[in-house]
Amino acid sequence: MVAALTALDEGRTPERPVYREAVRTLLTALAERAPGRSVEVRVPPYGAVQCVPGPRHTRGTPANVVETDPATWLALATGRLSWTEAVTDGRVQVSGNRADLSGHLPL
Repeated sequence: MVAALTALDEGRTPERPVYREAVRTLLTALAERAPGRSVEVRVPPYGAVQCVPGPRHTRGTPANVVETDPATWLALATGRLSWTEAVTDGRVQVSGNRADLSGHLPL
C-alpha cells in the first residue's frame, strides 16, 4: 500500500499489481470493519465488496452503491480525503440511503 500511496504523492500512477493490491487490501479492511451486505462498494477495475449491516442485497443492481476510482478510494480509506469533500466534489458516486460511509472511514 505504501508503494501505491508514494506513487500517487509523486504524481505517478502506481503499477497495476501494486494498485490492485492496495485497493483490495483496503476494501477487505472496510468489509471487516463494517460487516454486512447492505452496501456495495465498487472500485473499478480492481474490486468490490459488500459491507454495512442492514437489509441484504441478493439480485440485480444493489439499492445502496458507492463507486469511485482507485486514487480516490485510497485517499478516502487512508484519511487523506474526507467523505464529505469526495461526495461534494463528485469523486464518489453514491445511491441509496445506506450508502454513507463517513462513519467507517478512514480505515
